[in-house]
Amino acid sequence: MTHRILLRAGHVLSMDPAVGDLPRGDVLIEDGWIAAVDREIGTDAEVLDMTGRIVIPGFVDSHRHTWEASIRNVAPDATLDDYFVDILDTFAPLYTPEDVYAANLAGALECLNAGITTLVDWSHINNTPEHPDAAIRALTESGIRAQYAYGSANTSLADYWFESKIAIPGDDVRRIRTAYFSSDAGLLTLALATRGPGFCVNDVVTSEWALARELGIPITVHVAMGRLAGRFGMVKQLHDLGLLGSDTTYIHCCYLSDEEWRLVADSGGTVSIAPQVETQMGHGWPPVMKAIEHGLRPSLSIDVVTTVPGDMFTQIRAAFGAERARVNAASWQADVPVPDTMLTARQMLEIATRNGAHVAGLEDRTGSLTPGKRADVVAIDATALNVAPVHDAAAAVALSADVSNVETVIVDGVVRKRDGRLTADVARARRLVEESRDRLLAAKEARA
Repeated sequence: MTHRILLRAGHVLSMDPAVGDLPRGDVLIEDGWIAAVDREIGTDAEVLDMTGRIVIPGFVDSHRHTWEASIRNVAPDATLDDYFVDILDTFAPLYTPEDVYAANLAGALECLNAGITTLVDWSHINNTPEHPDAAIRALTESGIRAQYAYGSANTSLADYWFESKIAIPGDDVRRIRTAYFSSDAGLLTLALATRGPGFCVNDVVTSEWALARELGIPITVHVAMGRLAGRFGMVKQLHDLGLLGSDTTYIHCCYLSDEEWRLVADSGGTVSIAPQVETQMGHGWPPVMKAIEHGLRPSLSIDVVTTVPGDMFTQIRAAFGAERARVNAASWQADVPVPDTMLTARQMLEIATRNGAHVAGLEDRTGSLTPGKRADVVAIDATALNVAPVHDAAAAVALSADVSNVETVIVDGVVRKRDGRLTADVARARRLVEESRDRLLAAKEARA
């Protein structure tokens, strides 16, 4: 029997130019698919009244180390250099599979609560074969759409991040592929989270790229950030190794040379930008306009909740403010008008939704309210005092709304947040992640 949900009378921002915006419109969901978007749809369905709500596609977080939810805010003032020592060399070696499960469950539910319906989980915490199993189990239980990006272990900073000679274990990635991702059509898909040149010797780099391509899975890698990866010229090195391709996402990109930007664009690569982390921790200026100027469609990501908030509203505003500040300052210095290409609030909403799906390789199934795509839908309460009155719905979401306004969240046609409350067992998730916090702090103390 067909299951239908009708979102009735909302202000629909489809993010699909062919569908457009409907100041008062309906969205019909049938068996997890978006069946129709129109001004008024008459059908027998479960009706959710969207009066006074702005209906948008779910946000896409294209890069988050979800395992760090257990150690939220332990490094609030950290630089990127501090992060490598304080997190990867201090806490990461202490993580058990139980800690990974707790953090991934709480972190994924945090995403859903904030209207993030798709997550790229950059999981560089695979200290044993049980660690990825735990991470994937938690993602599955949460109900989020996710790309699980299998990364390296993190038991020693020296072993895994300084010209590392240790490759991601191919046999275990093959096991994970067979056990959980035999199809690429599910709610969860697989990627490879690689460290890349500079962090690894060339033999490791080429072997990891070859592994991903053998398995037919996308690659995601941090590049051109601060004093660390910024100095390696990583994209140029990947080009020299013959490894660039359309299957690769480049994260941060703050210090790419013009040549490297062209190499990314010409190879069909994609870009993920984490603006709050980049400005706060010293990676560099978020290169949103640089990416756009090179014909790319940048996405946004949270990165680490050890140091920044875990919601997309923060990232939208960080990118918007930083980019416009940079352009305004340059225009003032040159005594010229600001260019017509200045970022707009509407662009930021597109970057956080449709572009994110593009970067995650999922634009055929999510990122916009398009009939024929899977139903990943978020409703924002626009009657709240921090949002009302609405003049420009896209600006209301991008510049005024926050997590408290995320009233309804639907993933793959399943309601995951209703009337402002998650349908999951939040108390259990919080208890597990607090127990994980306590275990990790005790282990850190014992190791000191």
